[in-house]
Order: sequence, then structure tokens, then C-alpha cells
Amino acid sequence: MSILINKNTKVITQGITGKTGQFHTEKCQEYANGKNCFVAGVNPKKAGESIFDIPIYATVKEAAQQTGATTSVIYVPPPGAAAAIWEAVDADLDFVICITEGIPVRDMLEVRNKMKAKEAAGGKKTLLLGPNCPGIITPDEIKIGIMPGHIHKKGRIGVVSRSGTLTYEAVGQLTAIGLGQSTAVGIGGDPINGLKHIDVMRMFNEDPETDAVIMIGEIGGPDEAEAARWCKDNMKKPVVGFIAGVTAPPGKRMGHAGALISGGADTADAKLAVMEECGFKVTKNPSEMAALLKAML
Repeated sequence: MSILINKNTKVITQGITGKTGQFHTEKCQEYANGKNCFVAGVNPKKAGESIFDIPIYATVKEAAQQTGATTSVIYVPPPGAAAAIWEAVDADLDFVICITEGIPVRDMLEVRNKMKAKEAAGGKKTLLLGPNCPGIITPDEIKIGIMPGHIHKKGRIGVVSRSGTLTYEAVGQLTAIGLGQSTAVGIGGDPINGLKHIDVMRMFNEDPETDAVIMIGEIGGPDEAEAARWCKDNMKKPVVGFIAGVTAPPGKRMGHAGALISGGADTADAKLAVMEECGFKVTKNPSEMAALLKAML
């Protein structure tokens, strides 16, 4: 098994005809079972056409009805990306992955509130990954997003990270020492996003084919500490933890919109301390993440 996606997942690509969407759709199609997984694109202006042998529909709803797709990936530029997320949620998809960086916070706030209201009214809950994330991959089965496929290897280690490049770093190290990955998840660095560390840790804990996890966080926000406290009480598997931004000064944004130290509890040292106290094996050196994990197995 794996979490969230596998070789049978059917995917709609929103923003498939843009430069970024085209480039990455082709790469995702080439990876593992991608040819069978990427079944539809959405662009209201190009409905009825196709690209890379993928039919293009006017709406997400129509694409889902025609193809049976339950997941979508979004490469729509920032001004329209929040509306694209809502369109996918409104179409009752199971899972939406938003790659787009730079969505206005206000737009995300509106979408999040609409998602909560829909759920509160008894509507279907759609899981959102991102925005501003590299996506998600279950090695040798399916890759949805912008990560380099070739560094991944099928195996039993879960990876969850707020940082894109550090996800690749952890994966590359694991592959190099012969440990594959069950699923690698980039949750994205925006202040308002979908799945948090705690949600993904829960899934890895329940996944019979994940034996251990590398969890990578960043300065700013309470998410990593909340996940660590949940793990202390519930996690049955070993976890290695790393927080990016040990040297970051308070009040300065570091790369991601959400990576900003605003109080004492969201510095790297404070988060590492909580993670350690919750039973994680923590490191301040990102180059030893995989080696530390291997020693715990």
C-alpha cells in the first residue's frame, strides 16, 4: 500500500495547457504508470481538444464524470489558482494537489472557509495538499507534481516535508543507502494550506507498508510541534525529525511565506526541542537524516 495515491489513481490536471502544466504533465506521464493515471485536463477555452493524448474538458466536474478521476493537480497561475482549488472541491473530488506558489493569502482564506462550510453542511470532505508544494509520489507507481522521479525508489520509509528541496534531499539520501520510500509528501510552505504534518503522520502510522518516517519542518507556525505531540501519544513507528532555519533571525521571511518566526515557540530550536522530547530522533544536520533513520530500524 501507500498513502493517498497509488498506481490506480486517476488524475485531472488543471492548468494542463500552460507552460508549467505541459512540462510537468509530460514528466508525470513518463513516470511509472503515469500514462494510465493522467486521464484528463481542464481548460474551458480548449475543451474538446487533447494534449499528450489527454482529453481536455471545460470543467473539473465534466472531466471527473467522463473519466472517473478522483484526484486533481493544479498548475494554474496565482490569480486563478484558489478558484481552481474550489472548482475541484465543488466537484467532490477526493484529493486536490495544488503546486502553485504565490496565491494571495486572502484567496486561500476564502477557499479554506468555503471548504469548512461545505463540510459543516454535510458535504463531501476533499483533502487538499499544498499550495506551494512539490506534490506527492508513490515510487514506481505514480508521481503527481514537480519532483524528480529518478531519485525515488520503492520501499517502506515515509517522507513528509514543508520544504520541496529538502524532500528531495531526504529521498535522495534514503535511496543512496538502499532504503526506498512508501510515499513522499510535500505539504508546502504557505501559511494557509491543506494537509498538515499531523495529518500525514496519522496516515503513515496507519499504513501497513510504512515502517518509519522522516519528518521535515521549517521555522514559523505551530504545525510541527502539534504533530510531534500527537506522535508522542500515538505513533508506533520511529521518526527522524529535522527543522530548516536554525540560523534564521526572528521577523524575517525565509523562502516560504509561512516560514517566519513570530514568537518564541516557532524557532527551529524550540521545535527541535519539542520533537526530541516527543521521542523523535532529531538532527540539525540535514545530511544525516537517512543515516540516523537507518540506525533506528
